[in-house]
Amino acid sequence: MNSNNSASPTHSTQDPATKPAPAQSPLKPTGVAAAGTPESSAVVDRSHLVYGRIPIEQVSPVVHNGQRPATAVPGESIRVGATVYREGHDALGVAAVLYNPEGQETERVLLTLKSKGTDRFEGWLTPTSEGDWSFAIEGFSDVFGTWHHDAAIKLAVGQDVELMMDEGALVFERAAAESERPQDQRSLFTKVAEHLKDRSVPAGQRFAEATDRGILSAVERNPIRALVTESQRYPIRVEREAAGRGAWYEFFPRSEGAEWNPETGQWRSGTFVTAAERLDAVAGMGFDVIYLPPIHPIGVAHRKGPNNSLTPAPGDPGSPWAIGAAEGGHDAIHPDLGGFEEFDAFVARAHELGLEVALDLALQASPDHPWVQSNPEWFTTRADGTIAYAENPPKKYQDIYPLNFDNDPEGLSQEVLRIVKLWMSHGIRIFRVDNPHTKPLWFWEWLLGEIHKIDPGVVFLAEAFTRPAMMQGLAKAGYQQSYSYFTWRNAKWELEEYLEEISRETASHYRPNFFVNTPDILTDYFVHGGRPSFKIRAALAATASPLWGMYAGFELYENVQRQGAEEANDNEKYQYRPRDFDGAEARGDSLAPYVRRLNQIRREHPALLDLQNLTLHNTDDDAVLCFSKTKTVTDDDGEHEDTLIVVVNTDPHSVRIANIDLDLDALKLRPEDRHEDGTFSADDLLTGASWNWGEHVWVRLDPFYEPVHIVQVRRSR
Repeated sequence: MNSNNSASPTHSTQDPATKPAPAQSPLKPTGVAAAGTPESSAVVDRSHLVYGRIPIEQVSPVVHNGQRPATAVPGESIRVGATVYREGHDALGVAAVLYNPEGQETERVLLTLKSKGTDRFEGWLTPTSEGDWSFAIEGFSDVFGTWHHDAAIKLAVGQDVELMMDEGALVFERAAAESERPQDQRSLFTKVAEHLKDRSVPAGQRFAEATDRGILSAVERNPIRALVTESQRYPIRVEREAAGRGAWYEFFPRSEGAEWNPETGQWRSGTFVTAAERLDAVAGMGFDVIYLPPIHPIGVAHRKGPNNSLTPAPGDPGSPWAIGAAEGGHDAIHPDLGGFEEFDAFVARAHELGLEVALDLALQASPDHPWVQSNPEWFTTRADGTIAYAENPPKKYQDIYPLNFDNDPEGLSQEVLRIVKLWMSHGIRIFRVDNPHTKPLWFWEWLLGEIHKIDPGVVFLAEAFTRPAMMQGLAKAGYQQSYSYFTWRNAKWELEEYLEEISRETASHYRPNFFVNTPDILTDYFVHGGRPSFKIRAALAATASPLWGMYAGFELYENVQRQGAEEANDNEKYQYRPRDFDGAEARGDSLAPYVRRLNQIRREHPALLDLQNLTLHNTDDDAVLCFSKTKTVTDDDGEHEDTLIVVVNTDPHSVRIANIDLDLDALKLRPEDRHEDGTFSADDLLTGASWNWGEHVWVRLDPFYEPVHIVQVRRSR
């Protein structure tokens, strides 16, 4: 890939005689030597200069100055931009050019000025397949635009009229001579040039005919350019669909099919065989990924009991994140779940149902892990000679030893690579990584790079609820996805601020997976918001991000916190939690049908599966959030826009009424999409209601009935 090359040959339609000298070629000056005598051999060396003929700065999306790639998935529209300007007052044009992995140009789009006076130009590119793509920004002198502007002013005051006609003729003659220009335009421009020189026709008429709609359309498609300057090419890594789109569901295999034995007073663990029986329901809700917490042997030393107690009873299973026991470590399976044969069968059944299995990669060990004896240098030894256990004050994890990558980085790194490759050999291509922010970034950049060489389709999700710089650093190092602050963004103003951030500021590399809950996190919003809060958060997660997820029990409205902690009481991390999902749904006491509908809407509407196409709309209520997503789709009916408007009452306690000011430009409405009064048809995909909406909309959202509108803009076909 040529992503990091310096400026490549310019794609120009200008007269070769007027092409600017390349930035790294000498330019002979017209001045004189220091002694006062002309010196034709003197040169200006521009090879070290920052600026080309047209200055191009602040290109985006660019990660680490092009050393790391921006990311996308096939068919995703990505926002590109640059600050471009020039000396003087001549018109300026800016284009973005997309190159496929073979270095061939596949798309060229003119960028538009973001707002007057900013010199910031933006537009959209859409890579279509996986691989290492690249793009560049071109700045150029807009020859037609300059003439059009100047001629219009001078004709209005009767100044240099025929001179401007002759100047225009030269512009069109030059364009007609461009070999790369379509033949129909070359022929048209030749006639326009001849017409402009025809003194028998009034100048105003000649000017009008040389700037009519057909001419403007032609030069918009293929500008008449000079002084073309191209930036370096910047890399875009286009990864498989699962890297940036998908709905995740998490459950503990040991709880699926677990049974209480009253005779022994202990639980019998579920297995991969019993857990596979739950996969049909997960697939039926429309999920794409089934994520499993660690499935390895669990240590006995300092094993935790129910609700993180330090006094487990006989038969308590312990936390699956306390990895390692006499039966083995990260390369072994807990014997209660079965063996590799049963695991392989579980993975195969998931694939049959259209699900992909994601496995937890938790780089830590219980005190009983084989590594503790074989490689004690992989841990941190305290002053008293003991190994340090994990702490996240006030939380203490006495059953877990963190790894230390500074004592033997080579040996530990190779061991982790071996483990990942082992699970890849058993059909795992998605890893959810526990606490990656507690390991050095260089390690992740190396590991993910090595895995990418083996299989570019392997996906890593960072479970990193930490400082923004580290979360962004993990993404730049190669993580395809990350948990996000969405979990704690509940108020309208918080959500607006965060949605703007993830869809614009960090979207080039950071893909947030909007998990609504986790085994570790049950926020106060659910505790106090009751059942409406579950609908609100599920709808927000499923529509605002192309990636969202939920942990089992969410659909049963589980919202009892453990005292003093922001996590569920009777936490499944420390005990078995079999649930009666089918019974709850039969009683109408489950959110599963609602989740099923959300995922169905996602599959039917590609607009929801892009990250950067989100537009916020103004509402006059401090709890009513409104955003839209629009995407150009090509299907059996041809090319059309898929547009959804999402309106959410973020207050789970009260009915809210709001006036919404819709940005109709963002909805990309065509004249044929509107009724005679200017309104358009809006169909609610949750309730089936239909309305005529316009620029100003009134809504009433009842959290105890339906706190969300997911509205499809009905298009005229």
